[in-house]
Amino acid sequence: MRTRTPPLSTLRLFDAAGRHLSFARAATELNVTPSAVGHGIAGLEKALGVKLFLRDAGKLSLTREGADYLTYVSEALSLIIVGTRRLPTPHSGRTIAISCAPTVASRWLLPRIHEFRSRHPRIAITMDTSHRQVGFPVDGFDFAIRMSRIPVSTEHWTRLFGEWLVPVCSPTYREVVANTDGGIDLARATTLHVTSLSEDWQAWFDAAGAAEVPPNGTMHFDTIQLSLEAAAAGLGVTLGRTSLMDRELRDGTLVKVGQAIPAATTYWLVSSDTTEHDQDLRSFKDWVLTKAEAFASDQAEWASSAVHTSVD
Repeated sequence: MRTRTPPLSTLRLFDAAGRHLSFARAATELNVTPSAVGHGIAGLEKALGVKLFLRDAGKLSLTREGADYLTYVSEALSLIIVGTRRLPTPHSGRTIAISCAPTVASRWLLPRIHEFRSRHPRIAITMDTSHRQVGFPVDGFDFAIRMSRIPVSTEHWTRLFGEWLVPVCSPTYREVVANTDGGIDLARATTLHVTSLSEDWQAWFDAAGAAEVPPNGTMHFDTIQLSLEAAAAGLGVTLGRTSLMDRELRDGTLVKVGQAIPAATTYWLVSSDTTEHDQDLRSFKDWVLTKAEAFASDQAEWASSAVHTSVD
């Protein structure tokens, strides 16, 4: 078993050549000559006793062993880069990086984050709202907020809060589809659907114990944000999530027009096992959990008010 690690400079040559499958392009990236890359790779192959590249008629490709080795080398170099970037400088404090879906970031986290920043002004916050999966710590994130029915990976998952599904629409649209019982008649309404969610109108009908009825029309959107904006614009009734529409409910842009039922999905705070050993990360985690606990309590109280909805 080999225990001696090749020089970092040689591994950087291998990483660049493996990514580009070209000694010339690797040389341009690293600001060296192609021959220097070639000699470095040859020396690495000799030291390891393994052929890493196949050279055939000017075409460069990785061997099976080379492709496998590249995975580890690239991840190791990425970790070094991430760790170096995260070191504090004399003129900057600590940065906490969070991965979060855009709607949750803008509607739940951002309205509250100022409180954490006021308590910890030296800690900077960065947010990434892409929907990609993240790895800890190789991708440079400290936390991720995810919606899931159950924890789905080996990282540390801590429950934040559940949510409630409830039909909402604009006050004006409520008058259009109102019935004599003080609720609304969904058979006369246009229902707004979010195609990216596993729980939508069918889940609400099942949980509410109501028979599904053909709506007067449908519209489909790929984000919760768009469906809420469409409902606020009077285009129909959407199935809102209590954690994401505080603003509209407070200012009366949207009104609740149906029974609130608990969703099967839950929001989770995901972190790596190093969080417990870092005071700044612990402070952020404790703060988020405190805000989530208070929010969950408010949600339960809000959802307890009943509204009648006719589906006849």
